[in-house]
Amino acid sequence: MPEVHYRTCSLCEAMCGLVIEHQNGHVTSIKGDAQDPFSRGFFCPKGVALQDLHEDPDRLRRPLRRTAGGWQEIGWEEALGEAADGLRAVQRAHGRNAVATYLGNPSVHDYGAMIFLPLLWRALGTRSRFSATSVDQLPHQLAALLMFGHSFLVPIPDVDRTDYFLLLGGNPIASGGSMMTAAGMGERLAALRARGGTFVLVDPRRTETARAADEHLFIRPGTDAFFLLALLRELLELGPKLGRLEAFTDGLEALRQASRATTPELAADRTGIPAETIRRVARELHGAGSAVCHGRVGTSTQAFGGLCNWLIVAINAVTGNLDRPGGALFTAPAFDFVGGPRALRIGKGGFGRSVSRVRGLPEFGGELPVAALAEEILTPGEGRIRALVTFAGNPVLSTPNGRRLDAALASLDFMVSIDPYLNETTRHARLILPPTTPLERGHYDLVFHALAVRNTARYSPPLFPRPEGALHDWEILLELKKRLGRGVGAALQARLLEALGPEGLLDIGLRLGPRKLSLAKLRRAPHGLDLGPLEPSLPGRLATPDKRIRLAPEPFLEDLARLHASAPANGTLLLIGRRNVRDNNSWMHNLPRLMRGKTRCTLMVHPEDAAARGLVDGAGAEVISRVGSVRIPVSVTDEVMRGVVSLPHGYGHARQGVRLGVAAANAGASLNDVTDEELVDALCGTAAFSGVLVEVRAG
Repeated sequence: MPEVHYRTCSLCEAMCGLVIEHQNGHVTSIKGDAQDPFSRGFFCPKGVALQDLHEDPDRLRRPLRRTAGGWQEIGWEEALGEAADGLRAVQRAHGRNAVATYLGNPSVHDYGAMIFLPLLWRALGTRSRFSATSVDQLPHQLAALLMFGHSFLVPIPDVDRTDYFLLLGGNPIASGGSMMTAAGMGERLAALRARGGTFVLVDPRRTETARAADEHLFIRPGTDAFFLLALLRELLELGPKLGRLEAFTDGLEALRQASRATTPELAADRTGIPAETIRRVARELHGAGSAVCHGRVGTSTQAFGGLCNWLIVAINAVTGNLDRPGGALFTAPAFDFVGGPRALRIGKGGFGRSVSRVRGLPEFGGELPVAALAEEILTPGEGRIRALVTFAGNPVLSTPNGRRLDAALASLDFMVSIDPYLNETTRHARLILPPTTPLERGHYDLVFHALAVRNTARYSPPLFPRPEGALHDWEILLELKKRLGRGVGAALQARLLEALGPEGLLDIGLRLGPRKLSLAKLRRAPHGLDLGPLEPSLPGRLATPDKRIRLAPEPFLEDLARLHASAPANGTLLLIGRRNVRDNNSWMHNLPRLMRGKTRCTLMVHPEDAAARGLVDGAGAEVISRVGSVRIPVSVTDEVMRGVVSLPHGYGHARQGVRLGVAAANAGASLNDVTDEELVDALCGTAAFSGVLVEVRAG
């Protein structure tokens, strides 16, 4: 008789509840959990692929060592000892910063990793830290830090109660929300419209989400800041509506001065959105009963991502929709790593306290922009990176100019990867240390409960016992810390943390958090707990020293000169990425049931652009940028605006030495073999994937 297990899916941001039936150690069925108060039975195709991930024959079960004769399985004690010895040897010879770390996206879906990763960073003591943050959401966190005092005080759109939703550069029906975790986003948007609300999407591509909108506005990639500045100008002309925020908000007049020069006519020239449309959207925002503006990847991974995310928050404030039901509010998560118990808080974050050695790109939150990683490895001189630890990341496919980074990794003195796969990045490691799978460990969404459109909490115990001799990733991190740690204090700390484990630390955080929950209470609620809608929390939630909002931080005001000096990209093709509901960056293309159907890695080209270049639907084309080229099949479609081409993110599984079963038809080409590591947001160093100048030729 099958047994039933209730679980939150850990494969994307959406936090969908699942019902998993299993028998004799095998999954027999995965369905949506209708009793989950957050997802309400919704789930996407990725959820059923948890079984494929667990059973994947290409997944590593034991540590691997790379030798002259190939890969060799070794035991854990030998692997961990060799990893620590190799990292220590590099630091002894070249200094602590000669060892770098890279943290990939899947880590945020794993609470054990999130709690224990700082131990490894402290044990290494290196400032050469990198992560997927600087190819994703960094501009959101920069705006939060400079405006509210903490990099994780990110306002979340209250989509379930708003009357008017303006979204730029996001495709939440495919992504599950993204910086507004929201399972079943299609149903939430349908409910918005059914109650008489309006949904407007601004995007260079007519996405799955655009089809659910009342209005879709095409915009030239990388010009969103002009659109937002013109909106802000018009809103201020109509009259700011700060309301109760006025008592603890600074910078309104500076905001007025900053936006005054950007007329709707100027914005229309740069964006392609008519001036009257910009004025109308401003009037609609200003006059709506409640409204919220939100931006996502398209507004983050571009040359002016910092400005975009600042302006979005400012628009929500001046329309009176910041910290207001139906607008943008802050979560009150049960495990509060922003304002909870001091021992379990994360730092507020910092910005520009140091810069990268070669190009001088700014630090954010203790990390350097990953666009600088290859040059920091390849450029000789003091402080050069000579060793790397990667955790659940594949930067060869997910960061700019992947071919250059590929070559850089091959030149390292030593590399360790904590990862379940031998992939395009880990193939360069001396040692690969594979952790257990999601179904073999407990799950609690530390990050995504803090970014969700409703306050909820849910814990999922392990479904299967871990295999004999396997280690969880938190245990791998702790064992490395033991071997790298220095002094009696480090040893005592390691023993205490080992005794508590992630479950013990989670329980402490829940008990001392604002909801006074416990792990035992969550275990008794296998479908999760609904903790209510987002509620106003300012000024109490602010982390600025004087508990005031900064509407016009100086770094953003200074960056406006760069925006206005930028040249229009008329007459050229601009490359953007895209994402499909069946994958998540580079890490799901080895799962057969997700890769069924027609090839998804194609170049979308507008019919007029295709005709001008002799491109034929289904035939091949070469995409050429400053840094390289890729060959890819063409999809001729009016889903992209003229002058824009689109290639999906995370493909390119064709490098030698990779032990993956990805079918040749699904290997695709890597977007990041043609993105440019020199093209970044100069304010904060975020990689600019949206708006890369390219040439496309038939053949």
